[in-house]
Parts: sequence; C-alpha cells; structure tokens
Amino acid sequence: MKRVLVIVCILVTLGISALGCSSGSIADISGYIPPEETYGGQPIAPESANFSATARAFVAGMGTGWNLGNTLDAHGVSGLDSETYWGQPATTKAMMEGLYESGIRTVRIPVSWHDHVNAAYTIDPAWMARVRQVVDYAVDSGLYVIINIHHDNEEGFYFPDPRYRVRSLAYVTRIWKQIALEFRNYDEKLVFELLNEPRLTGYVNEWNWLETDPALADAAGLIGEMEQAALDAIRATESNNASRFVMITPYVASPWAAFSGKFVIPEDSADDKLILSVHAYAPYPFAMEDPGVSVFTNAHKTEIDSFMGRLNAEFVTVRDMPVIIGEYGATNKDNLSEREAWFSYYVGKAAEYGMCAILWDNGNYQIPASGKFSELYGFYNRTSQSWYFPTILAAILGALD
Repeated sequence: MKRVLVIVCILVTLGISALGCSSGSIADISGYIPPEETYGGQPIAPESANFSATARAFVAGMGTGWNLGNTLDAHGVSGLDSETYWGQPATTKAMMEGLYESGIRTVRIPVSWHDHVNAAYTIDPAWMARVRQVVDYAVDSGLYVIINIHHDNEEGFYFPDPRYRVRSLAYVTRIWKQIALEFRNYDEKLVFELLNEPRLTGYVNEWNWLETDPALADAAGLIGEMEQAALDAIRATESNNASRFVMITPYVASPWAAFSGKFVIPEDSADDKLILSVHAYAPYPFAMEDPGVSVFTNAHKTEIDSFMGRLNAEFVTVRDMPVIIGEYGATNKDNLSEREAWFSYYVGKAAEYGMCAILWDNGNYQIPASGKFSELYGFYNRTSQSWYFPTILAAILGALD
C-alpha cells in the first residue's frame, strides 16, 4: 500500500471510496437511525488501583511494548474463528508470560469489533468474553495493556466524513460504552486507545496528512467529535474509568496531523490522563518501503530526531502530554545488522523523550520466494515463546538502559 514517511497501517484495509467534501453545512447521507441499545451494566466494585501518577510518569513506566497484530484485529469473518483468520495462532497465557519474561512490559491488543455486532452495535457476548480473556492473560502476566477500536473504519460503522456523522458517532460511542462497562473495574495498567488510524479509506490522501486538503480538515473535525463522545462515554461509566489513562489519535495516527491546528484534543473530566497516540515507521524508505533502502544512514537518524524532537517539544514539553508510538518497526530486507542499528537508535531516542514505543508484529518474518520485503514485521514466535531475531530484541532492551 502506498505510504508516506511515518504514516502507517500495516494490515489489509477495505478499499471503500470516500469523496472529498468541503467545510460547512454537510447533509448526513448515512441513512442511519440508531436502534435502541440492547445492553446495560450493573455497578461492579473496582479493583484496587493507583491513578495518582502524572500521565508522563505513567508512560515512562510502561517500558517497551509489543503488538498482538493480525489476531483480535483480524476481520472478514464473524465468530471466534476471526482470531486466527489472518494466520496467527489463538492467543494463550503462555504467549503473554513469554513476552514479560523476555523484557516486554506493555502489550497493545488491537481489536476489531464490527464483525461481532448487531444492528444496534451491541457486541456479541462471546466476542467480548474472548477479548476479556486475552486481556486477563496479559494482566495476569504483569503487563500493561492497551485495547482499542482497530479496523472498524468503514462507511457502515465509523467513517470520518461529515456525511456519515450520525452513524459514526453512534458506532464509536456505543462500542466504547460497552468496552468501558466491561472493563471499568480494571486497575490503572489497562489503557484505552480510542481509535487506531482514523482516516478516509480509499481517498487519494487516505495516508497523507495535507494541511490544505478540506476533506482532511473535515475528517479531523469529526475525529475530534468522535473522540470526545467516546471519552465522555468512558468517563460516564465511572468506577476506575473515571480516572483511566486514555490515548487520543489524530488523522491516520500521523504525527504531522497531530502537529496541525486542526487536531482536536478532547476536554476531559479527569485531570492529566490523556496520552497522544501516533504511529511511525520512519524513515519510510528504510522501515517500510519495498524495495526502498536497506542501509540505515545518518540522514535517517536526522529524520528520527526531527519528528520525535517535535513531538517532544509540542506535546511533552508544551502540553505536558506524553506520547505513545503505538506502532513502529522495520521490515525484514535481509539486513539484520542495519535493522539492529535502527532499532537501537529509534527506541533509544523515544526513551530519551519518555515515549513508550510499541513494536508492530504481524507474524510475517521470512522473506518470501518473490523477494518482496512488504509487511515483514514478524518478531516473536507465539508458539515457542522465542524471538525470531534475538539480537533485535537485545537492541531494543539495550536502548532503554
């Protein structure tokens, strides 16, 4: 898929066309009338938790992270079989224990919900139970955990075009209300990430933040509305959710969209609990492009310095808002030593600014017979609980010292 610089989504997306629309009064064409909600929730005594840390101190304590990619985020089929639909094994507690034992301290669990809901966007109880079971595997292993709304960015669910405003707000609000009710008693080590890479799927600038594009400006505005609605829904469930740390995401999780004045930071009833979420496979020619380049250069270091330095200046320093790089990685180009150098530099620079970087892992680590380098982000063997490239893990952990 076509990318620019550090903007990323590594999984397969549906090519739904989205026409640009200019700012102003825009009629909603989704035709969606929200049915009555079919879920509820009774108060649950909260687990003992400590939300006293500042957001910056909290993120600094999350260590280094790993993504359970191509698993609960897989879509295209309903039911519990969706977990293995994209070729990854069913998640086990042994996987999570192995991650912790290897030095990982945070696991991001991407979750797609839209194959598991009814017309009122009520989540299938069996799917919610499985998500909770996987979260518990991680929590019981001592890990920080992030859960989100991942590959639900479609016109039938949420789509950041004002013409789909009613449906989008209903979907995001209802999904987050249910997630929040399910997990409201969990302690501070469970983090909510509101949206993954919200974007205009199929649009010419789907993956590119362009300040002058009015369609992207409208999208940014609606993303702000959705994140505000989701945050309000989470806080309204009370219990530990009244103080839970929450990650907010700009258009397509782009740092440049975050730097834009069009990025909307929601108002929060909790104090100092918001975290900026961005994705950064940078520099693009080295980290993602096929064939791109396979040698990590000083110019690449300068590019990493630039975008991380700006995130630090504009969010960590000015807004006192920490940053989590929710996805990062360098695809396998049979260049192990260069990747080791890249991981060491990248993770070290993030740590210097107190950012938590979370490695994307889709399970694909071997260069195929075609010689293509696209999407080879496999690092952790989920069956043997070992690492395909132990020296890369060593580079990551060493960069934190």
